[in-house]
Amino acid sequence: MGKGKTLRFQSKRTSHIPPYMFAELNVKKARLKETGMDLIDLGIGEPGFSPPPHIIERLGEEIRKSENSMYPSYIGCREFREAVSRYYKERYDVELDPDTEVIALIGSKEGVANLILSQLDPGDLALVPDPCYPVYRMATLLADGECYSLPLKPENAFLPDYPEIEESVRERARLLVVNYPNNPTTATADRGFYERTVAFAKRHKTIVVHDFAYNEISFNGYEPVSILQVEGAKDVAVELGSLSKTFCIPGWRIGYAVGNRDAIHALKTVKSNTDSGQYSAVQRTAAYALNGPRAFLEENLKIYRKRQQVVVSGLREIGMEVAEPRATFFVWAPLPEEHSNSARFAEKVLEDTGVVVAPGAAFGSCGEGYIRLSLSAPTERLQEAIARMRTSLKR
Repeated sequence: MGKGKTLRFQSKRTSHIPPYMFAELNVKKARLKETGMDLIDLGIGEPGFSPPPHIIERLGEEIRKSENSMYPSYIGCREFREAVSRYYKERYDVELDPDTEVIALIGSKEGVANLILSQLDPGDLALVPDPCYPVYRMATLLADGECYSLPLKPENAFLPDYPEIEESVRERARLLVVNYPNNPTTATADRGFYERTVAFAKRHKTIVVHDFAYNEISFNGYEPVSILQVEGAKDVAVELGSLSKTFCIPGWRIGYAVGNRDAIHALKTVKSNTDSGQYSAVQRTAAYALNGPRAFLEENLKIYRKRQQVVVSGLREIGMEVAEPRATFFVWAPLPEEHSNSARFAEKVLEDTGVVVAPGAAFGSCGEGYIRLSLSAPTERLQEAIARMRTSLKR
């Protein structure tokens, strides 16, 4: 071995990346399960329903086709890209060229990470919301970029306040991440917010990445807005979507990115050199799902709404001032007054009651003082979880 050379098994860029929050949570859950504890997992956001039968049947048909077992297209099969284009036209009245403005993803998590990598050079600045889905921050660090946190405050309805950003930061910013309906805060955004966002991005020559994973999970008449509905948005914006939440298929790993053709081309460059695309049978089934029957979704939303009411009312009864969400299948709950550390609170709840909740601080420093609960468990299990938490807090 050369003089002064050290054998190491980790790059510098990965050495400062902390373990993924949900991977750490899984370790704790596994340890408690081994003791025989009955866990109620409200920590990780999964839909909590089986995929609709017509989609499962279609997947079975596609699996039997020999052509679907060949290497898939790097950018997504034509059928899927055209289905995404039709969906955007019908749902949002947005025109998309399936050849240049649409690309298939192996889930939107991969899309977020690879899109950020395709846009940032070492030292480039990304404006990242806080709290947020942790992948935004970690993908920026893996690209050797620099994160600048945009605080999402309750007094601003958990929307970033662009005028508060220092001018020097605005001028350096290469990329801006936004996410509505929001994970973890459940906040929503109207068209006016996206108009301000597009105007900000154009003024400061900044690329916008909009994570739109919860676009179909909304309640009480609220209709989530696509950033691409704003005039001129495609000049600066890329939007990422996922079929995981809408169609209850998170394990199938299928999503899409749409919008600015130059950014889509850069994402294609990264993906064609790092993966071979999603299994074609999944893509073609997803195409069928996007443009197919939706009655199941209405039923699922009714169940989510009932679960939401159980959790919100239950948490209010035990002293947690919870706002009623208009979207996503989460509840973002401030800690009771006598508690201030979300990680300690979540650990205490887990060890005392077997109820798994996500500490707000895991999503960023501005998430401190909150916990996130998922509505993925059946209603009776949610009722049991609230009862256990009530008993624990009284004790």
